[in-house]
Amino acid sequence: MKSPVVKRSIVVAGHKTSVSLEEAFWNGMKEISGLRDMTLSELVGEIDSNRQQGNLSSAIRLFVLDYFRTRAMTAVPESKPQI
Repeated sequence: MKSPVVKRSIVVAGHKTSVSLEEAFWNGMKEISGLRDMTLSELVGEIDSNRQQGNLSSAIRLFVLDYFRTRAMTAVPESKPQI
């Protein structure tokens, strides 16, 4: 799966900043912000205020990964593989 890196400017806590993410992560952020009835800037601001360390792009990637992993685990009951 190929997903080019896209750099976008976004306002976080009243300050304009640039964030570089693969298109797949931008798409995930758009989906999450829509489901939460938030703007993309609001969601990025929430992620930024909750990150412990590292850069904002990494924090966003980890947030998106965690969000969809959690959603997948709650949607599909865990089962043992059949042999």
